[in-house]
Amino acid sequence: MAGPHVDSGTPPRRTGWRSPADWPRLLILLVVSTGAIGASVAWGVSLVDGRPVPTVAGGVTSGLALLIPTAVCWWAVAGRGRGLGVARLAAGAVTAFAAGMVWNGASVVLNENLPIPSPADVGFLVFYVLVLAVLGLLVHRHLAELRIRAGLDLTASILTVLALMSVPLDPLVGRALAGQMSVGLALTLLYPALDLLLVTVVVGVVMFGGARAVPGWGWLTAGLIGFMVADLGFALGAIDADSVTTSALQLGWFIGLALIAVWAVGLAAASRCGRQTSVARTRAEYSETVVTSTAASATFAGLAVLVLGTHIQLSVETRVLAGLAIVFYGARAQLAFREVRRGAALLRMAHTDHLTDLPNRRALYARAEERLAPGAADGALLLMDLDRFKEVNDSLGHHMGDRLLIDVSRRLSSCLPEGALLVRLGGDEFAVLLNASGAGPALALAERVRATTAEPFDLDGMSVEVAMSIGIALFPEHGEDLESVLRHADIAMYRAKRSASHVHVYAPEVDAAGTKRLGRVAEVRAAFDRGEFIAYYQPKLDLGTRRVAGVEALVRWQHPAQGLLMPGVFLDLVEDVGLMHRLTQSMLSQALDQVVEWHRIGVDLTVAVNLSASSLIDVDMPGRVRAMLAERSLAPQVLELEITEDLLMADRRQARAILADLRSGGVRIAIDDFGSGYSSLAYLRDLPIDELKIDRAFIEPLAGDPRAEALVSATVALAHGLDQVVVAEGVEDEATLDRLAELGCDQAQGYFIARPMPGGHIPEWLATHDFTAGVAAHRLGRRG
Repeated sequence: MAGPHVDSGTPPRRTGWRSPADWPRLLILLVVSTGAIGASVAWGVSLVDGRPVPTVAGGVTSGLALLIPTAVCWWAVAGRGRGLGVARLAAGAVTAFAAGMVWNGASVVLNENLPIPSPADVGFLVFYVLVLAVLGLLVHRHLAELRIRAGLDLTASILTVLALMSVPLDPLVGRALAGQMSVGLALTLLYPALDLLLVTVVVGVVMFGGARAVPGWGWLTAGLIGFMVADLGFALGAIDADSVTTSALQLGWFIGLALIAVWAVGLAAASRCGRQTSVARTRAEYSETVVTSTAASATFAGLAVLVLGTHIQLSVETRVLAGLAIVFYGARAQLAFREVRRGAALLRMAHTDHLTDLPNRRALYARAEERLAPGAADGALLLMDLDRFKEVNDSLGHHMGDRLLIDVSRRLSSCLPEGALLVRLGGDEFAVLLNASGAGPALALAERVRATTAEPFDLDGMSVEVAMSIGIALFPEHGEDLESVLRHADIAMYRAKRSASHVHVYAPEVDAAGTKRLGRVAEVRAAFDRGEFIAYYQPKLDLGTRRVAGVEALVRWQHPAQGLLMPGVFLDLVEDVGLMHRLTQSMLSQALDQVVEWHRIGVDLTVAVNLSASSLIDVDMPGRVRAMLAERSLAPQVLELEITEDLLMADRRQARAILADLRSGGVRIAIDDFGSGYSSLAYLRDLPIDELKIDRAFIEPLAGDPRAEALVSATVALAHGLDQVVVAEGVEDEATLDRLAELGCDQAQGYFIARPMPGGHIPEWLATHDFTAGVAAHRLGRRG
């Protein structure tokens, strides 16, 4: 009965028979005491005038049967130990009951009389009080956790057992109700009732808190049942004052006391070995099977009592107890039904997307187990993603984005074949799981999906168009479990985004690089956390003064294994995983911090930072920029924000509002890669622009291409006419630089002037490069 030893860092100290290893020896003594009981009954009486009379030997053996369990209990709880207080109360209960038994036995032997009430009844009542106290201490920390259903179960169980008990005791109950009640009769009825009450409480606590709630609860229950048998025999007259020491029914008291002593010893063992003796309730421990079976059994028992009352005379009280038990179990059943409905509702909520009311990712995993099980029909998984949804969401607001997702989910549901499962995975991603033999049915469904989502969506009178990219993976061809199929469908979807059809079926021989790409996506996310995206700076030369007026911040990835990576390697990945906004914020923060450092050492430069598409639909972006400048005590004029033509075309009205807000605060605005797109020149008139940066495609052939020179000359004239500064990108030689100066270009940047470099290198580079000297031309091509 010893629990597991908890190492305290010192060898365990043995204390005689109180060592946990010796509990079996104590139990052997309890068995010996039970043998003494049998001996006292077998030869402890003699016949006097034909009537059995107890002998001295019988009294001695009966006394030993009471003394041994009591002594063993106190031996077990002697000494020090955490939690022994509960075990000592149990030992006290055993002692109180044994004392009552000794008093009754002595009274019968010496006086041939068994008075009721007597001092023995004090010991018996103390026993019940102490046992209830022990049970209370075992669960007192968790009484607040008792749920209504546990209370109903316990109350109904008590009513049921009282109703069952009142059937054989009905004559005595009738006498009591007829005015013949005495203290002795009351105690005679009380003891079996208390026995059943304690049994019910013990079983109820174990059902609620698990077997560990009451260590050794089986011994306690068995002992109480022994008491109940003897007490019922006494109440029904099978044991009287003449036979109380000689009847075989008295074994119920002796054996019951020995079993309860075993329980008390077990409590001591549990306390000494550090085993938890309080309720450690979990939902699983409150066994619904046990509760349901107990409730059903008790309900049938209550009904049986009522049916029995139609054939024999039972008191009204007995019938009322049975009826109340049924009422309480009816309330318990109603509560259980409500909890089942609530559980079903919670399960549905856990498997349903709250916005679209479609099944969610958890539901997909739950249902895919059956669909992808070995031997199941072949199928396909379509992974669908709304292109550029973030821009719509940011420009129109999240509530409009939610409206769009709801409308999209309705259209998708309308074109599904029978048996297909549509789920929303999260954000703007949807998935369809369907039975399909080969890729044909999946491709047909993909075309229907794209057709139905191609029609504009009406959002409060605003027409919004979206496109859907769809990746398809087949099972078991492309994977035998959902994780594999999802991963391959994800690879196919990203390839679909770059294809003309926007639909792609996973092909291992073609999409092998997709697996590497997914790994690179994970690297990108980790790179943000490690701060590996850093700013490099490329000087911009003023062609009039031949001085560096500012720099452009260009992003680089300082990869821990591959070294410095250029933007073309990772920008698409950053865009795909929705982290471009975070990258823009990081570049702004690094660039402004660098300006602060330059100003600290006397280097006065402006810095240009490229904006992403998400920035032009983020209405909070101007406020954040102003806050970043204010935090560093920088004038707005030190910052220039660059945007490309194609970004302006997405939502010119929203872009104009954001750019106007920035420019009104003093931040300069530049158009990057001018001439590379197919946009109208009208935006030069409508938008607040300070600078045009001519794309390198026109600058590189300038020296030998008259048409390119004509376009550059016209662009310079156009920009100057609009009071805008002109910057030439991609200057690779001195001839191009000189010709740009002759055409009136204001500034230039390119490798001939300087390559991008870390911010800390700029001051030294400026100190070693004199662009105003006529002899400096041969040094302009050096790398910084």
